[in-house]
Amino acid sequence: AGALSSSARVDFQITIPRFLSLRVGTAGAPVDLVNFTVPAANVGNATPVAGTGGNLGAGAVTATVLGNGGNVTLQATTAGPIGNGSAGAINWSQIATASSNPSLPAPVLANGASAGVAVAAAAGVVNQTATWTYSYANTDVVESGTYGGVNTNNSRVTYTASLP
Repeated sequence: AGALSSSARVDFQITIPRFLSLRVGTAGAPVDLVNFTVPAANVGNATPVAGTGGNLGAGAVTATVLGNGGNVTLQATTAGPIGNGSAGAINWSQIATASSNPSLPAPVLANGASAGVAVAAAAGVVNQTATWTYSYANTDVVESGTYGGVNTNNSRVTYTASLP
């Protein structure tokens, strides 16, 4: 007739998979087009030209890196200079990318090469979003025509995020 007690135990385990995601521009399958139109009076005079298009308009795109495996390396790769379908070419160094978030810088664009930046993790997690705004430096006088386009004449940049 004394005091009684009973106990039971439950253990818990939570498994979180390692993951990494990257968004540049519109979420999902579409590829955004950023377009630059240089006024005839300004060709090659080093007056930067703002873009149009991009998922945010005005030559700007949303950039997001999300991962839980530590620091992320973000690379930009091009096939070569942007062509016009004949002899004309514009170097990718003419395209600048300004980032609204210093913790998510945009990789420098280069002809036929990959350039990378590190995105630092905090407590093993990267969760960074920025607006990347593209501009055309306009420092070279080049042959008239339309350079690049929708996945033509080396116009596409492929961004890749990776975990070690």
